[in-house]
Amino acid sequence: MRAWSEAQRSAGRRIGFVPTMGYLHEGHLSLVRIAKELGCDAVAASIFVNPAQFGPGEDFEKYPRDEARDLEMLSGEGVDAVFLPGVKDVYPDGYQTYVEVSGVSQGLCGAMRPGHFRGVATVVAKLLLAALPHVAVFGEKDFQQLAVIRRMVRDLGMGVEIVGAPIVREADGLAMSSRNKYLAGEDRIAALCLGKGLRAAADLFAAGVREPEKLVDVARAKILSEPRAKLEYAEARNPETLSPVRSPSERMVILVAARVGPARLIDNITLGGSAT
Repeated sequence: MRAWSEAQRSAGRRIGFVPTMGYLHEGHLSLVRIAKELGCDAVAASIFVNPAQFGPGEDFEKYPRDEARDLEMLSGEGVDAVFLPGVKDVYPDGYQTYVEVSGVSQGLCGAMRPGHFRGVATVVAKLLLAALPHVAVFGEKDFQQLAVIRRMVRDLGMGVEIVGAPIVREADGLAMSSRNKYLAGEDRIAALCLGKGLRAAADLFAAGVREPEKLVDVARAKILSEPRAKLEYAEARNPETLSPVRSPSERMVILVAARVGPARLIDNITLGGSAT
């Protein structure tokens, strides 16, 4: 990966990079297209299911994988290179170094999944060091993850432009996710409650409501009205700092997480302007 990237840089080419855990969907492919729209001359992607970001009892072993399908999809989008490291390549025997990002990693998914963002920051740092991109594109569905990566890159002076890409949704409004594969039948229908809750908050915001607790309450109520959904959190945060929003504001992001059947789902909506 490094040799390819150094050759691209030597030729004066601008490199875009899309890190993934595979089992790709239209949301991932949109990141590739955005990298190209940003003027990248060469686009690379990576596929690596990162064990360091899964906690005990989480779905590392059963996380969906289909490398051949993923490579075909990336080829169809004109991706120039794909990095497919093994676990021992990323974490060789005796591995001891991890990246911790405080502040933005606290609360939300950071509270529900201890150690998760340490694993995310570490693997993304290693992937960026391997791919040496000028631009890396990440989806806004994982909003807290994006904030963690932006803070890490800024704090460590890594010299990579981090771009957030809009959430891509199914026709019925469900945010695209590799874990949607876990949903079937009534669980699949029940999962729509997250998007419905966020849209209810957006409608209230459009009607002029700016009090975060009222916006969160309407999203929470919609999710709680679905008996198959187990709400983990619904919160209003500042889109840039991820600090809690406790007073009326013209801009905020509402973030929600819930378990539906075997799937843990997250979603969000930025009110008062684009998250990017």
